[in-house]
Amino acid sequence: MKTSYSTILEEALEAWAYTRQGVIGEVRNVSGKDLDFRPAKGSRTFRELVLHILESGNLMAGELSRPDGDFRRKGYEALLKEHSRGIGRPKTKSDLVTALEKTHAEGDRRLREAGELAILQRITRFDGKSGTRLAWMHHGISHEEYHRGQLALYARTMGRVPALTRLILGE
Repeated sequence: MKTSYSTILEEALEAWAYTRQGVIGEVRNVSGKDLDFRPAKGSRTFRELVLHILESGNLMAGELSRPDGDFRRKGYEALLKEHSRGIGRPKTKSDLVTALEKTHAEGDRRLREAGELAILQRITRFDGKSGTRLAWMHHGISHEEYHRGQLALYARTMGRVPALTRLILGE
């Protein structure tokens, strides 16, 4: 893992890569039958949570890399739909891992192409306020970490040790 960066964009992209690898680790940590686990009525299944991570990661990278990016240029559901094209509905654990890897690589490419100057520019946030794209990239990474934590809790609920805990313990 790289420990020296020439730009703040590179550093932020490395943080996203670390987070995405953690999500992938949690997916790999469960069985295929566990993908439909739902901890409570009204909550997302494990699979639905991973699909949400895929969609919101695409939304983040898509809007942040657009010259006219604006998280309020359409309603939230319309933005999700726009940026979810091509994800499909991965059915197997392998399909989910592949989609997580592919969408991350594409998002990384788009953000690198936009460049560091673009990531320092302002964007309209979901709440209508203005913020830097870099700050909102960190918001997106935090959002993904939040859901990574939910996946870990799902694993605990299913009687499994979460992937990050296993990594820390050297298992």
